[in-house]
Amino acid sequence: MKDLQIRAAGADDLPAIVAMLADDPLGAQRESPDDLAPYLAAFERLAGDPHQHQTVAVRDGRVVGTLQLTVIPGLSRRGATRSVIEAVRVHRDERGSGLGTQLIEWAVEESRRLGCSLVQLTSDAQRSDAHRFYERLGFTPSHVGFKRAL
Repeated sequence: MKDLQIRAAGADDLPAIVAMLADDPLGAQRESPDDLAPYLAAFERLAGDPHQHQTVAVRDGRVVGTLQLTVIPGLSRRGATRSVIEAVRVHRDERGSGLGTQLIEWAVEESRRLGCSLVQLTSDAQRSDAHRFYERLGFTPSHVGFKRAL
């Protein structure tokens, strides 16, 4: 893709990231782009953790995609390190352009570079289009996830 840069996010990228997080039916219910304070506090925690990689895709100086990559060392699978891809979003003007594929391929390659032997992700049960997208990229549905609000 022409003129695309995938890089670590900075605090200045937060308004664009939060706007993308809120720009779908599920995100609209749980995000608050008018109040960036909690996102800034969270970003500072992420920036201080070497296992967290908040990432943006930038085209022509504009943030057009984002994801969070978390690296998790573990004991299972013979001491394997895994990564988790979360909060993948593509700006509405870029959807269908192949940017999502590029972001996921970047995350897989970065996971490999960081010594991970497994990359996993979760997707809300309601996001059937996203499920097909991830399956096309070689991910297989393998687990049932559970959440508990605190």
